[in-house]
Amino acid sequence: MSYKAGIVAAITELKDRTGSSTIAIKKHMQENMAADKKWLNGMFLKALKDGVAAGDFVKVKASYKLSPAAKAAAKKKAAPKKKPAPKKKAAPKKKAAPKKKAAPKKKTAPKKTTTKKPATKKTTTKTTTKKKSAPKKKTTKKTTKK
Repeated sequence: MSYKAGIVAAITELKDRTGSSTIAIKKHMQENMAADKKWLNGMFLKALKDGVAAGDFVKVKASYKLSPAAKAAAKKKAAPKKKPAPKKKAAPKKKAAPKKKAAPKKKTAPKKTTTKKPATKKTTTKTTTKKKSAPKKKTTKKTTKK
């Protein structure tokens, strides 16, 4: 699988509305990469840049989306690959288990209705107390006699 094909597969499988970040694409590709293949970051980055230049990807801030043309091409490729699944033979039906009788429901006591008194507004008055500052010391000048 080429890096470009891996990027396209990663973006479609991640299904991120705002686009998939390079880190998320890279992680997804490394998880799905063959064990014998070595990861080449330069090739990955070049594939991203070339895809943007060719119009396959759209760069949105630090994320990448598939362009509308690439989405249509991916859908066309995916549609022919689907083959109708071979029909399986119907499994032999098992006899239905006998239904159990439902337990009798208990009667609920009728609810008592109580009349509520209208709530009275409580008025609270906040009292603020100012801290009295310590009285200032009076300073007296000492006069010296000459």
